[in-house]
Parts: sequence; C-alpha cells; structure tokens
Amino acid sequence: MLIGVPKEIKTDEYRVGLTPSSVRELVAHGCQVVVQTGAGAGIGMGDDAYRDAGANIAADAAAVFADAQLIVKVKEPQPPECAMLSEGQVLFTYLHLAPDPDQAKALLDSGCIAIAYETVTDEHGGLPLLAPMSEVAGRMAMQAGAHCLEREAGGAGILLGGVAGVPPAHVLVIGGGTVGTNALRVALGMEAQVTVIDKSLFRLKELDLVFGGGLNTIFGTAEAVEHYVADADVVVGAVLVPGAEAPKLVSRAQVARMRPGSVLVDVAIDQGGCFETSRPTTHSDPTYVEEGVVHYCVANMPGAVPRTSAYALNNATLPYVLALAQRGYPGALLENRGLRDGLNVHCGQITHPAVADALGYRYVPPVDAMRV
Repeated sequence: MLIGVPKEIKTDEYRVGLTPSSVRELVAHGCQVVVQTGAGAGIGMGDDAYRDAGANIAADAAAVFADAQLIVKVKEPQPPECAMLSEGQVLFTYLHLAPDPDQAKALLDSGCIAIAYETVTDEHGGLPLLAPMSEVAGRMAMQAGAHCLEREAGGAGILLGGVAGVPPAHVLVIGGGTVGTNALRVALGMEAQVTVIDKSLFRLKELDLVFGGGLNTIFGTAEAVEHYVADADVVVGAVLVPGAEAPKLVSRAQVARMRPGSVLVDVAIDQGGCFETSRPTTHSDPTYVEEGVVHYCVANMPGAVPRTSAYALNNATLPYVLALAQRGYPGALLENRGLRDGLNVHCGQITHPAVADALGYRYVPPVDAMRV
C-alpha cells in the first residue's frame, strides 16, 4: 500500500502525520510512503530526513492525494483537502465531525473511508489515539490559564500559585479524564487551590488516591458546577463524549457571575466546547473576552508544541497505520474491534452512532457498510 502524508494546512498547525522514524518502520515492513515537501518542517525534520527513512517526496498535496491509497494526517481535512479525496481512498486522522456538518458532508460526498483517531478504542474502552494529545492539551491548559490570568493578557492579575502571605488562585477542572488529570497535575504542581468535578464517583476516588488531600474532589451535579464556577479564577473544560458534541455545562449566565478577569480554558472546543460562550480560536489569536471573562479556546492546542505532540501521537498511531497498510482497511477493521470503532464515514454513509445522532444522519453499522 502507498501511504501519503500531506503537509498540514489548518491555521497554526505544525504537526505531521508521520515522523521520519515512523516512515522508516513502515518502509521496513514493505510499505511505500510519499511525503509532501516541507511536511515535517514544523517538527524540525526536513525532506532529507524523510528521504533517508525511505520516503519519496512529492512537490505538493495534490500529488500526495492523487497517488496514495491511505492518507495519514493530524487534523481534520480542510475544504481544499476534502476536494482532493477520492472514492475508496482511506483517510486516517482526527475528524471531530459532530460539531462540523460541512466537513461531514464533504467526506460523504467524496466517497472516501474516514477513520477518526478520536473514536478508536482499546480493549478497556479507552481512547488510545486521543490520549497522547489529551495529555499534552491538559498540561498546556494550565500554562495557558496561568498566562491568561496575567493583567497584560486581560486577566485579573493573579499568580496561579500565590506567594507567602497571599492566597493562590482557585482552579476548577470539569472532567477527570486524561485531559483533566494532566491539568490537575500541573495546577497542583504550581501550588494552586484545585477542585475537580466529575460524574464518576469511582474516578473521583482514584484521583483522591493519586493526588491526596491537596485536591478537592466534587461529585458532578448542576448545583456543584454553578457553585464552583462562580468562585473560580480559572476553569478548565475537560469533558468528552466520544464522537459526540460536547455538552454545554456552563451557561452564559454562570459565566457572567464569575469575577471579572477570570479565565475559561475550553479543551473540549474541538467537539464544540463545553461553555455556552465558547467559540474556536487560533494560536495566533488565542483569546477573547466575553462577559468580562477571558476565554482561551484554541482548537488545536497541541499544535503549539508540534515536536512533542507529533512524536507522542506517532507512538500511538503507528501500529494502526501498519495494520491498515498490511491488511488493507477491511481486514484491519474486521480484525480489530477498537480500530473499527474509529470508522466514521464509509463510502457515503455515517458509520459511528454518536456522529450520526449529532448530525442527523442515518447510522449504518461499520460491518454492514463494508459488506455492501
């Protein structure tokens, strides 16, 4: 199979679908790889590094899309990329289709097979291809929150960890999954006063055992969210419903009751955001103020640290890319239930129940879609 790696074109996105080390591994297993010139520049890897790994270099994205049977990317295809997808071509990348009906329609119209990193599951029901970027985003969330609290950034002028004689900032993390756990780790390390809200009592007990008495664990109710949001200096939205649009957990009225100069960091923005006042931003223009509160809603947070992110992502995706290349997508999907959960679009049909429900399409089970 010929695997194609185009250069990412989403605003402020510098990651790359395959690193040179991944290319070398694929080539060693008999695969062919074509990489668009400059695709690895954002992680400090030039074309020669890819040539040395065994890849061919294409002059532009059109050449990659025209020849490759499997396209490996990082972010969802932008409109010009969707237009280059062809019937039966396999796309393996983050998609986040639930809040993006235009992208979904473009993928359906192309006739491609689109497998989403964010809905691939493991044997425990976890999300192995979302987890590494969630780790990065969770840790970055507190860096962003701390910076946004600074007066120059529009914040209230509070140091996250305080100093002797001056209290630290109040940090609220909504969601105790991978993003939330990593945000908690950094917030506690910076000596903030930290609360986490989650609907799973089991998860709260796990977090309590890991972090101890420095962390305030609260069971997730609407009343709890309302109470703790009002008192927070930084709120990190870290909720996820796999494949579906993120629930709106904090209303505009609740945001308006926060202290002026407080900060919201919406890590769920890729899936539509969990604050009613959220809208996507970019690394070059990351914040805006709504109801007196600074909002940081960058839709590709890990793209700011592309070298770390690309290698972390490749560590997780490489076995799946190799399976797709060696077995072909039908064989790989039928053999691996977790990879099959990643199938969102198949030749004009929606094959993930949460995506179908969010967008109002008829859901076709993956096995049925592949049988046609």
